[in-house]
Amino acid sequence: MDSQSVIEEQIASTVIVRLNRPDKLNALSAELIARLSDLFSSFKQRPELRAIILTGSGDKAFCAGTDISEIAVAVENAEDRERRARKTSERGQALCDLIENCGVPVIAAIHGIASGGGCELALACHLRIASDNAQFSLPETKLGVLPAYGGTQRLAREIGEARALEIMLTGRKVGAEEALQLGLVNRVTSAADLLNDATAVANEIAQLAPLAIRACLQAVIAGQSLPLDEGLALETKLFSSLFETSDVREGTRAFLEKRKPVFEGV
Repeated sequence: MDSQSVIEEQIASTVIVRLNRPDKLNALSAELIARLSDLFSSFKQRPELRAIILTGSGDKAFCAGTDISEIAVAVENAEDRERRARKTSERGQALCDLIENCGVPVIAAIHGIASGGGCELALACHLRIASDNAQFSLPETKLGVLPAYGGTQRLAREIGEARALEIMLTGRKVGAEEALQLGLVNRVTSAADLLNDATAVANEIAQLAPLAIRACLQAVIAGQSLPLDEGLALETKLFSSLFETSDVREGTRAFLEKRKPVFEGV
């Protein structure tokens, strides 16, 4: 496996993960998905991490989606077509699930093209910051298929069923400002400021109590699939469990003493 298909850089408590296939518009090959999956699996064993920024190399694309040359192999292989297609979908969904559930806030810094699987990759992140030249699309119906890395589920949850269906059924492109209006991204910035702005958000998060941040992620992500009463019970359980941590004592003391808290994640 080419380890350079993904570049990892740690700055203080933030990791920057770059998709590094700029000549292919950072398209998701099976190799790249495997590398990303290994990396996001490892983040759960790194308690020092406070935030992750996911972005793409080059100036044209965050990620142009699944590598179509690999899809073509499955399409042309009559004997094994359905099994290959199922494996492709399950592999992409597993990666997006790893991102969503890695326990650390993941910020997508999106420039240029975020199409198909690339848009689905961004949807799996907890926060999304787009440059003003970003373009989002789920154009799979133009290829005779549908979004299969979680896009049919996550996009509808983010922006509502009717708007999500319109984007998928037409395959049209959504610019950065429209994405902001739809609630698909949290904010829009210039391409020059994109990484700096994403880093600033990561630094804001890094100053807060990491166990509380992880509990927020767990409550919101797990709660989406629960009835309201069960979601509220989960919220109460996580809230009360934090009272056993040193961080909650530090936070309350710092507030009363009118000083900045120093959280250690314990």
